[in-house]
Amino acid sequence: MERGPQSGQERARAARSSLWARLRDWSRSPRGESGPDAAQAAAPRTLELPWRHRWDHLPKRTAGFGFTLRDYEAAYRRAAEVARTTLGHELWERAKRQGYLDLPSHLHPGLTYRLRIGQRIEILPGPTTPSPWPHRYLCINPTYPLPEAEFFAHLYLYVRDHEAEVVRVAAPQPWDQALGRTF
Repeated sequence: MERGPQSGQERARAARSSLWARLRDWSRSPRGESGPDAAQAAAPRTLELPWRHRWDHLPKRTAGFGFTLRDYEAAYRRAAEVARTTLGHELWERAKRQGYLDLPSHLHPGLTYRLRIGQRIEILPGPTTPSPWPHRYLCINPTYPLPEAEFFAHLYLYVRDHEAEVVRVAAPQPWDQALGRTF
């Protein structure tokens, strides 16, 4: 059976429905992309690309809206595995037991960086070595939310292998506190 021309109300309803569908697809696409690839980009991925999102809207110490208790538990398990694989079993167990690992500086002989899980880097000057910073703590936060153990492993490699970059980007802080963007 063939339908006649749509009424004005039906056309308006179809246009609104189409607009909402396009807005929904746009909002789900990374960085608000639109077009034929937007629907494909909005499809669930097996590879996470968290650096493609802005995280400024999230409160500190959360992973994201919609994270369930099960999601946090899975993230903590993966983070512990990343840390154990990155640091090696012995170093990871020592870090868990002590709550920190000490790394000697290659740029400032006598200086030691104390890396603590979920906390700022603590500067330990030697008896004859003054600290090059005016404060005792250095702050470096991840770009996007990460479990504390995973970021700790990243930070260990970062300080060990790219100390000059750490010296360049770390913000000296007069007090200690938990890192932002970790959970």
